[in-house]
Amino acid sequence: MPTHDNNLSIPSASRRSFLGLSAAASAAVALRIVTEPMLAEAQRVQPHSFPKDAVRIDANENPLGPCSAARDALTAIIPEGGRYSFNLTNELVASLAEVVELKQEQVRVYPGSSVPLHHAVAAFTSSQRSYVTGDPGYEAGMAAAGTVGARVVKVPLTKNYAHDVRAMLAAAPDAGLFYVCSPNNPTGTLTSHSDIEYLIENKPKDSVVMVDEAYIHFCDAPSAVDLVKAGKDVIVLRTFSKVYGMAGLRCGAAFARPDLLEKLETHAGWNAMPTTALVAAAASLKDTQLVPERKRINTAVRSQVFAWLDRNGYSYIASESNFFMLDTRQPAKAAIAAMAKQNVFIGRIWPSMPTYSRITIGTAVEMEQFQTAWQKVMTGAVTAAVTTTVGEMPNPRRRNLDGIAFPA
Repeated sequence: MPTHDNNLSIPSASRRSFLGLSAAASAAVALRIVTEPMLAEAQRVQPHSFPKDAVRIDANENPLGPCSAARDALTAIIPEGGRYSFNLTNELVASLAEVVELKQEQVRVYPGSSVPLHHAVAAFTSSQRSYVTGDPGYEAGMAAAGTVGARVVKVPLTKNYAHDVRAMLAAAPDAGLFYVCSPNNPTGTLTSHSDIEYLIENKPKDSVVMVDEAYIHFCDAPSAVDLVKAGKDVIVLRTFSKVYGMAGLRCGAAFARPDLLEKLETHAGWNAMPTTALVAAAASLKDTQLVPERKRINTAVRSQVFAWLDRNGYSYIASESNFFMLDTRQPAKAAIAAMAKQNVFIGRIWPSMPTYSRITIGTAVEMEQFQTAWQKVMTGAVTAAVTTTVGEMPNPRRRNLDGIAFPA
C-alpha cells in the first residue's frame, strides 16, 4: 500500500523570473536543496574524510572522473575563472539540444540535476497537490515536498522493482508531480517507456510527470525525450555526474516544453553556471566514444561482481546501472560498519529495505577489494567490529540534513 506522509542571451522568461520573483517563489528559492552527496555523507561511518586507499563505493560516483578532453578544457579555462562567461551556457545548451534532437528553448542547464528537481516540486506541488514517487526511491524530491508543505505519496515498486504507475495514479488523484527515476535510484531497475506513457496519458489534469534519467547512459533503455518532442506534460532530467564522471563539477539539464521550463524559472530565477562545469560538459559531449566505452566498462565490472555474488550465494537486485542493492542478511547498518573496518565504504539504507545496502560499481580492482571484504564480513571474521561500531553510525538527519524531514 502507498504511504502518505558577455554574449548574454537570456530567454525572456528567465529575465522575468530573475527580476520579479513573487513572495511564494522567493520562499521556494530558499528551500534547502538535498543532493546525492549530502545523503551519502549523512550516513557515512566516518563523515567528511576517508582513510588512505579507501574503497569508496557509497555515493554512485564514477571512479573514472572527467574524460581527458574535459580535463584539458578545465585546465584551459582556469585563466578565465574571474569571468562569468555567460556565453558558455548558451553554447552548452546548443550542444545538448543537438545531441538529444530538441530545440534550444526546450533545454535548460543547471548546476546538477537535483536543482531542477527541487524547483519542479516547488512549481507543481503544494498543500493541495501531492508529490508522488516510488518506494524505495531517490529521497531529494521528498525533502523538497516537505519544505513546501506537499503531501508525499510513496508507492511500493512492483515485484520487478519498476514504478507501479497504475498504483501511483490510484494513490494520488490530487497529484501535482509524479517522479519516476529510471533506472531507479537505489534499485538500478527500469520502468518501461510504455508505462511512462501510460502515466502521462492518465494523470490528473495540470499535473506533470518528471522522468529522472541520471543513469540512462548505463543501459539500453529508450529515453523519454521523445515525449518532450511530442509536447507532453513531461520534464526529463539528465546529469553529467554519472557516466561523464563530473559529480564534483555539478552540471545537469532539464528537457521540457518552454512553458514548463518557464514555471521552473518562476520558482528559481536565473543565475550563472560554473564555467568549469560548462566547458567540461561541452568537451565531454564532443567525445562520441565516451558514453559507449564507459557503459562497456561498467557493464563488464558489474557482470563480474554479479557472477561472484551468484557463485557465493549472495542475494542482490539485478541492476542496469552503476550500482545495485545487496542483501546484507542483517540490519544493514551493521554490515556497513563492518565493511568500513575493512576500509571499504558502502551504503546507504532505505527504510523500506532495512537489510539492503546500495553498492556503487567501482573499478575492477576496487570491486575485488569489495568482494574480499564482503566475504570476511559475511563469514563472521569481523563480528567484533560490528558490535563496537554500529552504535556510532550517524543519524541521517544530522549534520547538513538537520531540520529536513523525510517521510518514513
